[in-house]
Amino acid sequence: MGSGIKNKVTTLAIKNMVCDRCIRVVRDELANIGVNVRHVELGKAIVEGNLTLPMQNKLRMVLTQNGFELLEDKRAKIVEEIKNQIVIYVQKNDVENKNIKLSVLLSRTIGRDYSYLSGLFSSVEGITIERFLILQKIEKVKEWLAYDDRTLSEISYKLGYSSVPHLSKQFKQITGLTPTEFKQQNDHRRIPLDKIKMIHRVT
Repeated sequence: MGSGIKNKVTTLAIKNMVCDRCIRVVRDELANIGVNVRHVELGKAIVEGNLTLPMQNKLRMVLTQNGFELLEDKRAKIVEEIKNQIVIYVQKNDVENKNIKLSVLLSRTIGRDYSYLSGLFSSVEGITIERFLILQKIEKVKEWLAYDDRTLSEISYKLGYSSVPHLSKQFKQITGLTPTEFKQQNDHRRIPLDKIKMIHRVT
């Protein structure tokens, strides 16, 4: 019986994890409050055993202090998983996976029909998956323009744009600036993942 309890695991869905630093922070915070952590990835932590109510309350508090949120609603968990997969898709959208459609990737990874995922995401977030993908790509373009020496041709290729003019047109539609104008300005702030839907509502 003791062995069975020891092997039981709980999966926690955590909102606003968008980078490797987030993974390290969540892993450290869980360990600091006495949770036995097996694995942490974007949007998810797998821990040993069931968490007691006091432990859950402590967990919510430390996550909130670090800008995260423990998700318990099933629909919210799925939407957050969609967001996390899109972030990963954009971050790794290089030659190896450029031919993989996002719709196929989401369905395969989450285990739901894409039409269901698309409808759920739009109803909860007020923005389509396709629009959210575009916004994530533009944020990645901003990052490379501000902190990297990649050319627009390289950025266009890495993010799957058909051409530099296509990238530039979409960039200006979203930001109001051309890539060159953005690179020349001093303010290179990017938009946090959890704020994107509020700033860029579909009109």
